[in-house]
Amino acid sequence: MSKIDKLKIRLLSYPKDFTYNELKTLLLSFGYKEIQGAGSRVYFSKNNHKIKLHKPHPGNIVKSYQLDFIIEELIVKGLISKNNYNESD
Repeated sequence: MSKIDKLKIRLLSYPKDFTYNELKTLLLSFGYKEIQGAGSRVYFSKNNHKIKLHKPHPGNIVKSYQLDFIIEELIVKGLISKNNYNESD
């Protein structure tokens, strides 16, 4: 199983300690580009789709509401599926 597959599984488990670096690695693997906005604002863009969020600070842990939003966006775009990943794979 690849590192990206492991990150997908980890993301779908709604972890309390999912880091911004893990999120960035996963989104870049899907072809998104990271674009820095003003201050802590950042967005990931692919074609005409943008995922907007704030970088976590002072820590590196992504907030749970951000994970919910990102998971839903990736499911809608067909990049991940809750049915395709489980921890036994």
